[in-house]
Amino acid sequence: MKYKLLGRTGLRVSELCLGTMSFGTEWGWGAEKKESKKIFDLYANAGGNFLDTANFYTAGTSEKWLSEFMGADRDHFVLATKYTLWEKEGDPNYSGNHKKNMIRTVEESLKRLKTDYIDLLYLHIWDSTTPVEEIMRGLDDLARAGKILHAGISDSPAWIVAKANAIADLRGWTRFNALQLEYSLIERSIEDEHVPMAKSEEMALLPWSPLGAGVLTGKYLPNSGQDAGRVKEDSPKLSKANQRIVKKVLRVARQTGMSPAQVALNWLRGQGENVIPIVGATKESQLKDNLDCIKYELPKSKLNELNALKKTAYTFPHTFLEKDPIKHVIFGGTHDQVARRWRF
Repeated sequence: MKYKLLGRTGLRVSELCLGTMSFGTEWGWGAEKKESKKIFDLYANAGGNFLDTANFYTAGTSEKWLSEFMGADRDHFVLATKYTLWEKEGDPNYSGNHKKNMIRTVEESLKRLKTDYIDLLYLHIWDSTTPVEEIMRGLDDLARAGKILHAGISDSPAWIVAKANAIADLRGWTRFNALQLEYSLIERSIEDEHVPMAKSEEMALLPWSPLGAGVLTGKYLPNSGQDAGRVKEDSPKLSKANQRIVKKVLRVARQTGMSPAQVALNWLRGQGENVIPIVGATKESQLKDNLDCIKYELPKSKLNELNALKKTAYTFPHTFLEKDPIKHVIFGGTHDQVARRWRF
């Protein structure tokens, strides 16, 4: 396992992050405690030090088990958890991005995790109601109190993230250094705004569901002969377009000697130095296959083939900026001679 710096910080984190949403069976699926411990040990013994959980995961079980599994090695691990989602249904202040819920959630997470500090606290989902200034000041207060070291944000609009970091940088507050979003070969819509924004802001980009809920392994294809699991036949993730992508992944897997999961993960790892996929599993064998992706590297030709599979159209203004006549009027015919930061 190699290590990367987390965004604009000096914090060293594994090139793969362990997602622990599957630790516990309160949601009707997931791993029992014994299997969760095997998954944790496999990751740790491979050199992994970056753990991802949330207050909401399996009604707090994920955080509780992580505390036990880390034990006396707590300081070795980089522990990330999240706040926003409800812990008491029906009470408006037991959820949301606001400071009251932020402080309360962090205190409860610290108790479950049996630790004095959280290495990385994410805002879990943008609530569209809390002022950005309140959030950033609250995170900075927690950092100054020593209860969190760094901050991240998940599942939020790109303009919100950029605005929040501009305010934090201007005022000397704790900024967002990690961005967590759904990203895979079958979910690439973040490439319009979030991916270039993360690079511009020097943020780590942590894709969740890097295997498209398992679809990219091929096990959900019609007539695959494998258990359908949690993805239903009429799921949008099994659209005809996505099935074509999965079949391409299977072909690349055969050509390179990798498993389909390893191909999908290595495509993500090839999207930039700031990309750190979140791998999760309900079985030790699944995680073993995922972790083995670091033994391989996709040949550039195969990476380009998979890059060309983008199935979602760019949105305005990207479609506008990519037109040759527009490039010409912007650059006066010198478009190919001028270095550019962005895609168009």
